[in-house]
Amino acid sequence: MTSTRSIRTEAGAYADDARTLASQALDSTREYANEAFDRAGARLRDLRTGVKDIASRGAGSVNEYTRATTRYIADEPVKSALIAAAVGAAVAGIVIAMRRYNSTNRY
Repeated sequence: MTSTRSIRTEAGAYADDARTLASQALDSTREYANEAFDRAGARLRDLRTGVKDIASRGAGSVNEYTRATTRYIADEPVKSALIAAAVGAAVAGIVIAMRRYNSTNRY
């Protein structure tokens, strides 16, 4: 038969084993979380760099189009004025048509 003392000793040993396993599980969870945060930070830095590159290229394209447009206006001032007038008339026509459509369909 087992004595009460040996049962207590075994229970204490099991409790110590459980504490050790819990501590190991907590440590490995902490390590996994730190690695996940590190990976997420690296991906965020990569994404930020990619966005900066895209924005830089976009700004370069806008500058290029601005220079080309300015050059065209300087080379062809009459054509440029006629194109601007035609675009303005088209936009005004669309706005007027939309206002009429909205005013007839209100009720």
